Amino acid sequence: MRTLICGSIAFDNIMVFQGRFKEHILPDQIHILNVSFLVPQLRREFGGCSGNIAYNLKLLGGEPVIMATVGEDAAPYLSRMEKLGIERTHMREIKDSLTAQAFITTDLDDNQITAFHPGAMNFSNQNRIADSKGATLAIVAPDGRDGMLEHARDLATAGIPFVFDPGQGLPMFDGKELLAFVEQASYVAVNDYEGKMLEEKTGQSLETIAAKVRALFLTRGAEGSTIYMGGQRIDVPCVKAKEILDPTGCGDAYRAGLLYGIATGMDWRATGQLASVMGSLKIASRGGQNHTATREQIAKVYKDSFGSNPW
Repeated sequence: MRTLICGSIAFDNIMVFQGRFKEHILPDQIHILNVSFLVPQLRREFGGCSGNIAYNLKLLGGEPVIMATVGEDAAPYLSRMEKLGIERTHMREIKDSLTAQAFITTDLDDNQITAFHPGAMNFSNQNRIADSKGATLAIVAPDGRDGMLEHARDLATAGIPFVFDPGQGLPMFDGKELLAFVEQASYVAVNDYEGKMLEEKTGQSLETIAAKVRALFLTRGAEGSTIYMGGQRIDVPCVKAKEILDPTGCGDAYRAGLLYGIATGMDWRATGQLASVMGSLKIASRGGQNHTATREQIAKVYKDSFGSNPW
């Protein structure tokens, strides 16, 4: 059940400004903007799509194999993966580079200003699918542009089914390239905004795109998710969370549930329901990898929500 997770590894630096941006940004002076915000609160979280997905898949009892590029500052992340028992053979260190990092400043109105440094992520194409042995399923999640293109192509050539998850990387590709990803993939996963962008860029409806793959997964936040497969549509409700603290990484947790369901042969409805459970567990804690749950605890939430045991 080795699942190859191709995607970004990043540090998320999260800062809280104890004020409101609108009180410090003058609309008539926007052309000479020069502001500084005091941020007494700062958290540095482990993040990145591949790291988050692998973390959640490991909670489920899966066997994630991360394929990503990191910088010379990645020692804490590498150590964390080792302690978690997540294979890091294909976490390639790029010399003279930093690990991808997001710098997120949030004000009291939950507005955000984010700066993202891709760093080592830009060299993700140095990793080769052929170097990873034994994977029976994969996901191509947001990463460096060249890496995403090459990994999708090589997975298709190797006959390894994979989920195409363009995420925030979707704007990097034109319609022709996105359709090529779809043609190579076995599954597609997008949120509602990405779904609309995918339709606009390709000129094709999600139903048409879904007909090209085994299944298409569309997440809609608190409204749940929808699975399009074989000309059918399955609507999966959102699982109520204990708390709603931070949506960061919820999509990645959901995708881990999808990967586990696909890898273990669960039916589509059960797969979507498990993915929904994972999203609900994640949103109740801050950061992408701070929630914890045993398989028994995950099964209990599933049973409480859907009336049956997922395993």
